[in-house]
Amino acid sequence: MKKKKKKGVIILMIVVLILVCALGGVAYFLYEKANSGLFFEETTLNDYDVSEKTAKEVLLMLKNDYSAPKLEIREKGETVLTLTLEELGYTIDEMKLLSEIQDCMRSQNLSLLLSLFEGNEYEITVPFQYDEETFKKAVSSQNFSAARIASEDAVMEFNGEEYYIKPEVYGNEFDDADLQVIVKEVLDKLVAADRPQPDAQVDVPEALYFIPAVTQDDTEMNRKMNAYNKYCKASVTHTFGEETMTIDWDTIQDWLVMEDDNAYISEDAMYEYVTAMAAKYDTLYYERSFTAADGRTITLSSNDYGYQIDIDAEVSQLLADIESNTKVEREPVYAVSGFSRNGRDDLNGNYVEVNLTAQHLWLYRNGSLVIESDFVSGLPKNGRETATGAFPIAFKASPYNLKGGGGSGSGSWDVNVQYWMPFHDGQGLHDASWRSSFGGNIYQTDGSHGCVNLPSNVAAVIYENVDANFPILLYK
Repeated sequence: MKKKKKKGVIILMIVVLILVCALGGVAYFLYEKANSGLFFEETTLNDYDVSEKTAKEVLLMLKNDYSAPKLEIREKGETVLTLTLEELGYTIDEMKLLSEIQDCMRSQNLSLLLSLFEGNEYEITVPFQYDEETFKKAVSSQNFSAARIASEDAVMEFNGEEYYIKPEVYGNEFDDADLQVIVKEVLDKLVAADRPQPDAQVDVPEALYFIPAVTQDDTEMNRKMNAYNKYCKASVTHTFGEETMTIDWDTIQDWLVMEDDNAYISEDAMYEYVTAMAAKYDTLYYERSFTAADGRTITLSSNDYGYQIDIDAEVSQLLADIESNTKVEREPVYAVSGFSRNGRDDLNGNYVEVNLTAQHLWLYRNGSLVIESDFVSGLPKNGRETATGAFPIAFKASPYNLKGGGGSGSGSWDVNVQYWMPFHDGQGLHDASWRSSFGGNIYQTDGSHGCVNLPSNVAAVIYENVDANFPILLYK
């Protein structure tokens, strides 16, 4: 009996020992598992099999996959920029991600037995950090492989003959900030996804590009072009001997008045221009000075010789010339014109100089002396004195009958002359075949009725060298 009892105790002790050893083995196994730093078998995290992987191994795996997507920016169907998430300023917060992975590992250890037999499925968010400065530097048209071309407005240009419209240019510049809004929206969705995403694409919308403000069909610009082409070829050169005044498109353009669909040349501007031209070149009625044959400077206050522009007629002709849209060269329209001029010099080396005191005259043609001679002028009394001043020869006639004196009495005359060249109020140059001598003081006692009496041969030479408007200068 005692032997059986003792044998039962031994068996029980053996069983207990076995159980203790087994429990100890299990406990050790569980301890080793809990402290292995590895995920248990059949454990997934975000659908990744993380069995027997450390937290850092899982971190590296997640980091590689979630950071892998690239962004491709396309423009007009072509790739112009490719960037990684890191280059775009999106990086994974590794410390935060590791902490979340470790939280999952601690969670499996808390439910150790259940985790060992059934495994675990974990879901975590992969946290990204965003650096705005890096993003803005990366998402910039300056980094595109395609060069930037600025949009240009259509402009009106002149090719030397006519105006034309240079068409607008549609470039590819845009505000980087507008594209950055689009790209960031795409990236924010990408990094917020619970699973790794494929590469992303962003097409630059046409609406982003800067467009020209003025196009070639701009109404106002076309209206101006048509108006300019109506006048731009006009050029009017006024000649004053060798001197000229030219008005061309540079000035005419400033005279052009644009009113809605109507374009015309300002009459006020033309009057201002012609009036200024007249002030510069008119010589009629102005006091004049010249150098006499004896070297003196003679000033004549009476001046009926010279040039005077007809302002109204010139304005009308100027408008017609401009509207012809061609080049015109001509003299101004004169109300009164002289014989020859060069600039303001309206003698230009062509005149008859008459010294009434010396009773001597000189004929100049083109600056050269043609002939000089004594003469007999008007008797200096009873209204018969020869006038002083500058006058144009009105006309010339050969022969000519001179009559005057109011009848047939002693104060009248009726004579035929061969050469007649009147210059003022019935006075003129003519031959006097009835005289045998000229010059000296003859005029003081036997002077004419105001005419300048000349030897026939002298009168003939003068007659051949003068025409209407030829200037004669008479002084004492």
